[in-house]
Formats: sequence, structure tokens, C-alpha cells
Amino acid sequence: MLSTLFHIPTRWTIGGTTLPLFGFGLALLVWAIVGGIAILRAARSSGWQDAFMATALPIAVIGGVIAWLLPALDDGQGVPIRGYGMMLLLAAAAGTWLSIVRGRSQGFDADTILALGMEIFFWGIVGARLFYVIEYHEQFFPRGRSLLAGLPAVFNIAAGGLVVFGSLPTAAVAAWRFAKRRGLSLPRLADCIAPGLLLGLAIGRLGCFLNGCCYGGPCDLPWAVRFPPDSPPWLEQAARGLIEPLADGRRPWSLPIHPAQIYAAIDAGLLAALAVAATPLARRPGEVFALVLTLHPISRLLLEAIRVDEPPALGSPFSISQLISLVLLGLAAGLWWWLSRQPCPGIDCTLPVGGRNSSALPSPDHPGRR
Repeated sequence: MLSTLFHIPTRWTIGGTTLPLFGFGLALLVWAIVGGIAILRAARSSGWQDAFMATALPIAVIGGVIAWLLPALDDGQGVPIRGYGMMLLLAAAAGTWLSIVRGRSQGFDADTILALGMEIFFWGIVGARLFYVIEYHEQFFPRGRSLLAGLPAVFNIAAGGLVVFGSLPTAAVAAWRFAKRRGLSLPRLADCIAPGLLLGLAIGRLGCFLNGCCYGGPCDLPWAVRFPPDSPPWLEQAARGLIEPLADGRRPWSLPIHPAQIYAAIDAGLLAALAVAATPLARRPGEVFALVLTLHPISRLLLEAIRVDEPPALGSPFSISQLISLVLLGLAAGLWWWLSRQPCPGIDCTLPVGGRNSSALPSPDHPGRR
């Protein structure tokens, strides 16, 4: 566990002059320049209206974070840089990179994938955080705390607290609006980015390990891990009376537990590799995404049996994530049924795309070739 990596000082001294970094300072100025360049680039490729729709809101939100939120997070040593937040940014970068690489072979340029990635990342974070705040609202708004007083904790995403399944509705709507706005095929876009989303999830789960959240139950396996005092697993075990102070008064680390975060990271990484390997075998656009939508909920159902951080929900023996997994499996079944009724684009549906039936592919002069 490494919750805080380092601190960034809130003021920098340049040439004998001390200037604020956050708030209305140097960082906001740099971000305004970077954001302006991003909008100009997007406008050149897709027009001003689409550029503002795709980039203006995320740029404005990040600007607000720099201007008002980061100064509020100063703990006296500076603004803490959390391991969870750094892994989240690395996850977004890695997932976008893989999607760009895949997009080149599927007819999507890098600017399109970048714009889509920015929208999905932003709205996915909004949904994941909103779900977490609703599920654990007592942590943010205990009795006696006003709404305004609890907002800084709500927006402090770098400290941890996202529910992956909460990102699905908002990210899906963002992708649908993006595809509709640009006249792109949503199933093809979904196939393109599905492995990247899983790669990002794998890296994000490493952030969960650094933060100590999403932990597993006690075990005596050789790879079991212990977490330090005041970490989420330690607090849960202490509340249950499983941890007692040592004879010299020091607080021991937690009991050995399953590294459920590492399990989840390995699982997401393997699913990402499987989705990439399955791409040449797909017969219709959307089948790679459907495969991910089928396998990920199944693995999540199994992983949740190891985790102990989520109690049973809605009077059932299942956690909220397991219940959502069952819903997603139903949606996956519906998606497979819908895909089975779609025509294969210019090929024999009995053979995969890129299979041996090369004669079924349209010739360069074929009117259906695009």
C-alpha cells in the first residue's frame, strides 16, 4: 500500500518571486494554453461545434479543479499526489494508446479516438464517483455535515473511491452521443475501444492496491498480503475485534488477506488480451464488445466472492456489484441475440472476418466497399 506518493508545493519561487502554482496561478495558465490548443486541434478535424461538445466541458472541469479544488486539498506539506490518482491517469493513457493502435487498422484516426477517450474518461469518472458517493453517502455527508462542507471530499477522486460499474451508464451514453454526432458506427467503435477499457481497468486495480480499497478476506496463502494501520482492511478488521495492540502498545498490521486487487488486475489484463486475440475472429461489428460484456461480469461475480468490502445488498446474499453483474449478463444475452440478426458486412457469416473466405470480400471496385 502506498496511498500518497509525494507532495507538490503550492507555491514556486522563480527568480526571487514566489508565485502560486494552483488556484489562479501557473498551473491554470498552462492548462488554459493546453486546453486552447486541444480545442483548436479538434476544431480543425471536426468543426467548432463538435470541438466544444467534445472538449470544452472536460477542459472547463479540470480548470475548475486546478482553480478551486487543489488549493483546498493542501495539507500543509502541499497537494498530496495519491497512488490511486496516478494509476487512474496511467490507466486512461494506456487504454487510449491501445485504442489508437487498434483504431488505425479499423479506420479510426487518432484524433477521433482521443476525443472519444476524453469524453468516455470524463463521464465514466462522473458515473463511477456518483455511484460510490451514493453507495457510501454516510462517509461524505454524516449527520451534522452540510452539503457544501462535504463537497471537497466528493471531488477528491485521487484519494480513491470509484465503482467501476457506476461508470457504465454515463460512459455508454457518452459513446453513443459521440458516435451519433460524428456519424460513426457505434458497434465498430465499441469493438475498437473494448480491450483498451479492460487494460485501463487492470491498471486502475493496481491503484486500488496502492490505496488499500477493494480488498479481499483473510487467508493463509503464500501470496497473502498485510496492510498497515488505518488502511481500509485494517479498520474493518479492527472494528470486528480481530486486531489487538501489541504488548509494547504498537498497532500491528492487518491479518493476511487475499490481494483481491491484484486478482482483478490480472483478470482484466487477461480479458484485454483475449479481446485483442478475438478481434480477427469476429464476424460482425459489436461481437468483441459483446464478448467483453459477457466475460467480465462472470469474472466479477467470482472475484466478489473473495472481496469482503461490500455487504450484501437489497436483501439478497449478493453484493451490489454481483447484482449488477447479473443484469449485465442479461444485457449481454440481448446483445448477442441482436447481433445474430444483423447481416455480416460483405462476407459469409459462417467464416470470421479475415478468415479464409477471401472471395467473399468485396473487390476494390465493388460498390459496397468503403
